Amino acid sequence: MTYGEKPQTHVIDSSHASAARMYDWLLGGTQNYEVDRTACAKLLEIAPSTQQLARNNRDFLRRVVRFLAEEKGITQFLDHGSGLPTQDNVHEVAQRIHRDAKVVYVDNDPMVLAHAETYLDDNEHTMVIDLDMRRTKAIRAATSDFLDWTKPIAALFVSVLHCIPDTEDESDPAALIRAVSDQLPHGSYMVICQLVSHDETVRDGVTRLMRNATEDRWGRVREPDEVRRYFDTLDILEPPGLVDVIDWYPDSPPPPKEMRLTDWIEWGGVGRVRTTR
Repeated sequence: MTYGEKPQTHVIDSSHASAARMYDWLLGGTQNYEVDRTACAKLLEIAPSTQQLARNNRDFLRRVVRFLAEEKGITQFLDHGSGLPTQDNVHEVAQRIHRDAKVVYVDNDPMVLAHAETYLDDNEHTMVIDLDMRRTKAIRAATSDFLDWTKPIAALFVSVLHCIPDTEDESDPAALIRAVSDQLPHGSYMVICQLVSHDETVRDGVTRLMRNATEDRWGRVREPDEVRRYFDTLDILEPPGLVDVIDWYPDSPPPPKEMRLTDWIEWGGVGRVRTTR
């Protein structure tokens, strides 16, 4: 495994919740603290389906990586905000199909980086970069000798854009997507999904809770139309289009309408980078 800009000691802050550690707990992991579990308990009071939603999202990640590797022949993956290692990570799914598939994980959460050092140390086709995902030029430079930027790359933004606030500059989620799209070579894909809700009470309640719990390291729960605009520079893969991720090429029939989550969902899809911009 190769690392990013410089080696460093990762100082883990256990006084505030971390979105990555909360997600770990929701998936049944053990790499979390009491502050994360407390925040999750409060989150479940606002949005009771959150634990199932996390599992739906993880299943989608497996399916979409498998689809891109098998159906589109993608052998390079750039995973933004990758989170804590768990079962069936991107490199495991991709490398089962293409043994030499290369995967870059981008994250700046100290616990994610600390565990990645151990978990991925013996995989020469996997790289971990200690950078904020919004530093697109630095990520491009750090991967220049690892990824082949003349060949297709799948850039993943799976359940991370809600962690980024709206701004007036290049760090805005939509601007971030455009910047990455502009860098990607011909034949590349972008996977984009985030937490959305039609319920204003859920959107505002979760956003307020997460901002307080993470010491303002959070963005916003959005509405589907806002996420749809992230695809303005991309050709959406049809079918299935932009959907609740449980409907994105499911391995088994998705639940009927009356059994679906009603408080919030993970929503998005896959876009192909346009050859002319």
